[in-house]
Amino acid sequence: MTDRAAPHPELKLRREGRVAIVSISNPDARNALVRVMFERGQEIFRSLRQDPDIGAIVLHGEGEHFCGGGNIKRMIEQRGKPRHTQAEHVDALHAWIIAMRECTKPVIAAVEGAAAGGGFALALSCDLIVASERATLLMSHAKIGLSPDCGASYWLARALPHQAALEIMLDAQPIPVSRLHQLGVVNRVVAPGQALAGALDWAAKLALGPAVAQGRIKRLIYEAERRSLREQLDIERDWLVESMYADECGEGIQAFVEKRPARFAP
Repeated sequence: MTDRAAPHPELKLRREGRVAIVSISNPDARNALVRVMFERGQEIFRSLRQDPDIGAIVLHGEGEHFCGGGNIKRMIEQRGKPRHTQAEHVDALHAWIIAMRECTKPVIAAVEGAAAGGGFALALSCDLIVASERATLLMSHAKIGLSPDCGASYWLARALPHQAALEIMLDAQPIPVSRLHQLGVVNRVVAPGQALAGALDWAAKLALGPAVAQGRIKRLIYEAERRSLREQLDIERDWLVESMYADECGEGIQAFVEKRPARFAP
C-alpha cells in the first residue's frame, strides 16, 4: 500500500500501523496543487474508507510546507483557455475534498510552513488540524482578485463568527496560529518541525477507536446544520440504538467493567 517515489508532483501514500499517511509531494513549488493530485486524492480517500486495516489518516506536505494552494503559472496559462476547462479543474479538486469529507475515518492535517489559499482550505477540509506554531496560514485568494474555492467559505462560515471569517478572507493576510487555536480552527499547536509527529501520535490513538461509532460521529457533526433539532434527535436515537447492540459497544462495556482499555481494532 506504499507508493514509489516519483520526480513529478503527486500524492504519496504509505502506512504506519493503522494510520495512513497521505503526502502532498511538490516541494519545489511549496506543494502547489496540480490536477493529477485531484483524481489521485479521490481514489486514495475512497479506497481508505473501505480499508478495515486503516483507522485514521494524516494529510501533510512533503518538505517545508503544507500546501501553497494553486499554481500561479497555471492560472496565467488558464486565462487563455475556455472557461469551462477551469470549471472542470475546480470540480475535480472539489471531488477530492468531498471524498475526504465522506471518508468515515478521522482525517488530521499536519501543517508546517505555508498553508495558503486552497492549501489552507484543504487543511480546513480535514476533521482535525495540528499546526506548527510557526506555520503560515492565510486565505490568499483576494490578493490576486479571486473569490475562494475548496470550501473555504463553507468551513470558515461554520467555524467562526461572520466578522472573523470575513476578516480572514478579505484581508488575505497570515493569521497567527495562536489566534486560530484560540478560535478553535486549529486543534493543537506544536513546536516547529513537530506537526507530523503530533498528528501521527493523535491518529494512532484514534485509529484504535470504535470505527463505526467514529464514522457516525463525523456524520452527526457535519450533517447537523441541515437538520432540524427534531430530525437530529431522531437520527441520534436511531444510531445509538444500532450502536448499543453492536460488537463495538459490547467490547466497550466489557472493557469498562473489567477496568481495561477497550480493544476495538481488529
